[in-house]
Amino acid sequence: MKLCRYNGNHLGVVEGDQVADISQALSHLPKQSYPYPGHDQLVANLDKLKPVIVSLLPSAQRVPLESVRLELPVANPGKIVAAPVNYQKHLNEVRDQVDLHHGNEAHMRQIRDIGLFLKASSSLIGPSDRVVIGKPERRNDHEIELAVVIGRIAKNVPAAEALDYVAGYAVALDMTVRGPEDRSFRKSLDTYSVLGPWLVTADELPDPACLDLELTVNGLTRQKANTRDLVLSVSELIEFASSFYTLHPGDLIFTGTPEGVGPVERGDRIVAEIDGVGSITIDVA
Repeated sequence: MKLCRYNGNHLGVVEGDQVADISQALSHLPKQSYPYPGHDQLVANLDKLKPVIVSLLPSAQRVPLESVRLELPVANPGKIVAAPVNYQKHLNEVRDQVDLHHGNEAHMRQIRDIGLFLKASSSLIGPSDRVVIGKPERRNDHEIELAVVIGRIAKNVPAAEALDYVAGYAVALDMTVRGPEDRSFRKSLDTYSVLGPWLVTADELPDPACLDLELTVNGLTRQKANTRDLVLSVSELIEFASSFYTLHPGDLIFTGTPEGVGPVERGDRIVAEIDGVGSITIDVA
C-alpha cells in the first residue's frame, strides 16, 4: 500500500496514476487532548487502520495523481536519525576531497566509530515543496537516501527482529551545507530534509536490502547505487539507533547516501528515485 497525504491533509492510497481518497479512515484515530503525543498517531495506529482503509477503497473517490499536491507522508515525526558515510565508496570520496571533509577527522571515520546523528524535524518538507538554499555563499550538496519509518516503540531491538518495527519506506534527500561544523548543524537548515512521495508500507517491500537508487540533477546522473552496498543494513541501523535512543512511531531513519554527492544551485532540478519506493522531483530555489 502506498499511503499519501495531499491537498490539505487528505489521506490517500496511490493506485497507479490515481489517488483514492480514504480520508474517512482518519476518524478512526484515537481522540487526543493536550498534552498531545510526541509521535505520529497515523503511523502508530496503521495496523489497526489497514482493515478500515481496505473497506473504504472500493467506493473511494479517485482523482488523477498528477492533479494533487503531495504533502509530507509522515505528518509528525518526532526525530530524524541519520547515518553518516554508510556507503564505503562515499566514505572514500569524503576522505579524498578536502571540500567534503574540511580537515575534520570525524568526517573521515567509519560509521560505527562516529555513530549516528540527528537532524531537526523543522528541516522537513514534502515532495511538492522546494529546497531553498540557506547558505548560497557555501557549497550545498544533494544526498539521496532510503528513509525508514518506524512503526512502533523500539528500544534495544536486535537486528534479527528490526524489520518487524518498520511501518514503511520513503525516498529522502539529505541536503547538506559543506563546512567544518557538526553534521547536525549543517544538515538541519529549513527545507534540507525532503521526504516523499508517499509511505510504502513494509508489507509491500519486505526486503529493503536490494533496492536501486538514482539521483539526477538537470537530467544528468550524479548518484547511482544499490542498498546492498550499505555498510550497516536497515536492520543493523535500527539495532544501532535503538541501543542509544528510544524510537517512536513516525520517527525517521535516513540510511545514508552513496558516492556521487555534488553541489546544487538555484534553478537546478533534482530527481531522486528508489526502486519499489517511488520518485520525487525537487526544484532548488
